[in-house]
Formats: sequence, C-alpha cells, structure tokens
Amino acid sequence: MAQETATETVTETVTEELEEEEKEQPDPNLVDVLENGTKIKRRVPRQRACNNSGKNNNICRGHLKRWYDFGVNLSQHLEGTVEVYRCERCQTLYLPNSEEVSRTGTLAF
Repeated sequence: MAQETATETVTETVTEELEEEEKEQPDPNLVDVLENGTKIKRRVPRQRACNNSGKNNNICRGHLKRWYDFGVNLSQHLEGTVEVYRCERCQTLYLPNSEEVSRTGTLAF
C-alpha cells in the first residue's frame, strides 16, 4: 500500500515536470509578438494551415491567406518582405520560408 502511494507520487511529480518543460519550450518559428498580441511566425516549407497552439495546446488549423493590407507599423517588422500570410482564424502572421521559391510570380501554363 505504501509502495503504491510512493509510485503514484513519483509519477505525478514526473508528469508535472514534463508539463512545465512543454510550456517553457518556445516555438522555433516565432519571430516576434506585436504590441497587440499578434504573433509573427516563419512558415514551415509547404505549410498551408496555421500551426499556432492556443488554449489547452490545441492547434488552430486555420487556412493561411495571402495578406496585402498591412500598415506602416507592421512593415517595420517585415523588413522588406513581399509575401505575408495571415491565419483566417487567429490572425497570426506568417513570413515566407527562406527555403521555398517565392509565389509572387505569374503562373505560366
């Protein structure tokens, strides 16, 4: 009986430590956070949906749409970037991935 209680206590402690480590790990694609709380992230190659984790570590999964109407305040963070994508659900901004070819050109058929 005492051994079972000790095992449960150790298991709970390890679980709590793992949860704290997960919360402390920053997103490697996070570039900046604006004053209003909007996140600016770098896209993963071939990414089409938002991977921003929200409440309870649920992923947003909103579609990334090309965004043209960003203001002067935001252009300081973009550093001359032509393509900006925004999640249609959580409004997280995504900068293009440096490994991908720009999609600003005209398609030729």
